[in-house]
Amino acid sequence: MGIVKISDELHEEVRKTSNVMERSMNSQAEFWMKIGRLAEQNPTLTYEQILQRELRQQNIQSVRLVNE
Repeated sequence: MGIVKISDELHEEVRKTSNVMERSMNSQAEFWMKIGRLAEQNPTLTYEQILQRELRQQNIQSVRLVNE
């Protein structure tokens, strides 16, 4: 495990978002890093498509709340 130096502004955004998402600050930062890495490696996919692929890989069924 290592330490990543980030700006005070980004640290505050991680703190606020982690509270909303009920994640630890480290888990929130790790989630953003993972999604960012996947987005760079798959530039044609949307955020939603990346999440759906990750859910499928873990055999998690998503529930649609909106009729499309």
